[in-house]
Amino acid sequence: MNTPSAPLIAKNLVKRYGEQTMALDGVDLRIEPGESVAIMGPSGSGKTTLLHSLAGVITPTSGDVQWKDREMSSMRDGERTRLRRNDFGFVFQSGQLLPELPCVENVALPLMLQGTSRVEAVNRAMPILAQLGLGGMESRRPGELSGGQAQRVAIARALITTPGVVFADEPTGALDQHTSAEVMEILTSSTRAYGASLVVVTHDPNVARWCSRTVMMQDGKILSEFRAPSDATTQESAR
Repeated sequence: MNTPSAPLIAKNLVKRYGEQTMALDGVDLRIEPGESVAIMGPSGSGKTTLLHSLAGVITPTSGDVQWKDREMSSMRDGERTRLRRNDFGFVFQSGQLLPELPCVENVALPLMLQGTSRVEAVNRAMPILAQLGLGGMESRRPGELSGGQAQRVAIARALITTPGVVFADEPTGALDQHTSAEVMEILTSSTRAYGASLVVVTHDPNVARWCSRTVMMQDGKILSEFRAPSDATTQESAR
């Protein structure tokens, strides 16, 4: 199990695209084990670039990200790929489920990519789907699900490897307000139950309220941050 034993730490992250565009401008951020953090800001503020840097998807121009006492800049490409496959989980706005696979195989896929047999991976995926309220829907394909159900499948897929951190990029952007609240309740409660940290990029303050801390960005910098009084208060205020 990849329950985090150390925080995820960004140190003075700078990311430039060409001569003119500064996507990140000296960002420092520490995410504690089991913490949920919302990253907010206007379009172009750098929030998605920060998420991708934290997850090892892109390499910053300077600065570094530390996970489990290792600097990501010291890792080879193959090591970062294994890190994303084994230690990190991902939930995207569109879910990015494979339309030709049933739900249970979409969830089991990360385990199969690790080398787990299909039978074992499916057996491990079944109870996670049941925990997320999708029992009886295992054989349905993504096109047969509602938007909220599809995002639950995506959450299950993110959790199947028991990751240390789950990264969610606008996970409710395609959902109505009621369904968005349902998905955020499942996302925050399930990551907490699995002992994972959660990093959510969102433009919606109602989504951010589900997290224990909110970080505000603008022009590639962190302007401010604030903490929710408690998880219980956070959830009540989001309803």
